[in-house]
Amino acid sequence: MSVWFITGASRGLGAEIAREALARGHQVVATARDAEAVRRAFPEASGSLLPVTLDVTEESTIRTAVDAALARFGRIDVLVNNAGRGLVAAVEEASDAAVRASFDINFFGVLSTLRAVLPTLRAQRSGHVINISSVGGFASAPGVGLYGATKFALEGMSEALHGELAPLGVNVTIVEPGGFRTDFLDPSSLHTEPHVIDDYAPTAGATRTALAGFNHLQPGDPAKAAAAIVGIADIAEPPLRLQLGTDSVARVEAKLDLVHRELAQYRALALSTDLAPVNHPA
Repeated sequence: MSVWFITGASRGLGAEIAREALARGHQVVATARDAEAVRRAFPEASGSLLPVTLDVTEESTIRTAVDAALARFGRIDVLVNNAGRGLVAAVEEASDAAVRASFDINFFGVLSTLRAVLPTLRAQRSGHVINISSVGGFASAPGVGLYGATKFALEGMSEALHGELAPLGVNVTIVEPGGFRTDFLDPSSLHTEPHVIDDYAPTAGATRTALAGFNHLQPGDPAKAAAAIVGIADIAEPPLRLQLGTDSVARVEAKLDLVHRELAQYRALALSTDLAPVNHPA
């Protein structure tokens, strides 16, 4: 039995992860900006569930939630950084306020949560950090580039964190979901910038239109995603990255193919930029 600490656990994928972890006999600290929303999502929860208020943009609430988790269960074994927010806009269309708000939740919120939880995991010399990214954190696209930028930043940090924590017995996994049938495309989770530039209608505009018609029609099953995520915590050597959904796998494979082709095409040019070797006299 492990203790799971999950952000954004009142709905969507976070709630499904909490539900799956509870079903497997784990103890769960389910956090959200309003703990009452967690209680409503789990009306018949037992003593294995601790609903806690946590806003990832308010560091004091993070530390209070971690203290409550340790007071109740004595440890934290799995941290799931799930809270997030989407942003739809061409790069030029997005306001500073919208971009900074996305980074505050998707990147700095994760960083603050890590700072609060990692001392416990390091002291235990065990644990697992699961950062919920997106396939957009590996392969970006017009209209969601700034959302992707928050997830690219998360993935870069997570790769380094993996190397830093592995010698201390703590695992790190980046989860890259495709489209899953949650409320992520609802206005409560996805911000669409009102400023529109006509020149981007065929690119970012097409993405904006497509996402509006895709809401609640996504191919992914969030319950199956939650089962996969909870399951990797039982693996002795879990993956650094885990793609979820056929669409995620296809986009990652397409980008890997592109990178491989360009690397081969421009390999000679890339290798030509080193300093010339110095021939020292014998």
